[in-house]
Amino acid sequence: MRQVTIVGAGKIGEVIADFLVSSGDYAVTVVDRDAKTLARLAQALPSANLCQLDAADPDALDAVLADQHALVNACPFDLSERLARAAVAARVHYLDLTEDVGSARAIRALADGAATALVPQCGLAPGFISIAAYDLARRFDELHDVHMRVGALPKFPSNGLKYNLTWSTDGLINEYLNPCEAIVGGVLKEMPALEELEHFSLDGDDYEAFNTSGGLGTLCDTLQGRVRNLNYRTVRYPGHRDVMKLLLHDLRLGERRALLKDILESSIPVTMQDVVLVFVNVSGLREGLLTQESFARKIYSREIGGRRRSAIQVTTASALCAVLDLLMDGVLPQQGFVRQEDICLPDFLANRFGRHYVIDGEEPHTVASGGLRQRP
Repeated sequence: MRQVTIVGAGKIGEVIADFLVSSGDYAVTVVDRDAKTLARLAQALPSANLCQLDAADPDALDAVLADQHALVNACPFDLSERLARAAVAARVHYLDLTEDVGSARAIRALADGAATALVPQCGLAPGFISIAAYDLARRFDELHDVHMRVGALPKFPSNGLKYNLTWSTDGLINEYLNPCEAIVGGVLKEMPALEELEHFSLDGDDYEAFNTSGGLGTLCDTLQGRVRNLNYRTVRYPGHRDVMKLLLHDLRLGERRALLKDILESSIPVTMQDVVLVFVNVSGLREGLLTQESFARKIYSREIGGRRRSAIQVTTASALCAVLDLLMDGVLPQQGFVRQEDICLPDFLANRFGRHYVIDGEEPHTVASGGLRQRP
């Protein structure tokens, strides 16, 4: 059995634990500081080993990590560097879901000389979106534009934000406020969040997209000098961006993150009826011909193992579990920093967890094209 410790039993950590336990190949320990959260998880996953402790304590995990193969961090981004240090010290592999650029850079520095692998940003975006984008990009002789768009949206929007909470509120606020990396005209730049607004239609539905932080992962480093334009934007229903700008900037709630988090969590309900939209568009030269290729997915909430899981839970948890599987199987490097784009898309989609991204009837190695239409 593969011994894995998951730190954080929230919306995503619970589903990661469920996927791994249900596979039959993992012995899972779940760590959280909240007794009520662990008690709820005990009902759903009686075979998991549950441990109540505060992971912010640098010494708290020492005993838990003994004889483990990997530490999976499903906590807010501000614990990422601390947990990565604990994994390096314990000589276990480290995986996380962080969208925070600073945390990912710190982890990359920790990976230098580490005896095990450090694989941050293993979720949807960053995460799978980089795997899909790089798979398309590597097919071109000369890259011009790489555009990446991801959204986790309610199927039935019913409020002024046209949004429901589907994942970490801290992460949401972070990506709406922090600078956004991009390559523009071949030059690496930092762009402001919530800007570069665009509108498009996909499968007859209207959307908007705008800059948010962290979704590119390490692709700017990987493709710098090889691509003319590279950017990532979050997809929402039209009007969402303007309301968030009002809250964050005009009302200055971006300077009072704790208050903003409390307002959002007390006012915007969680929904399990959501859809995740993934779209990558790449253009450039192939054999001298100007060519464009696209990758598109719409993934909906579903019932798994008798429990309803939201689309963002399915896509985020399955992406991390697929990467963990590939790491445990020796497909990925066993030490040092591992980028998401180091992961081969066909390997990912053929994996038992990665198949959650496969469209019914599609072969895992197939890239599905989709039609995105820009609106005036």
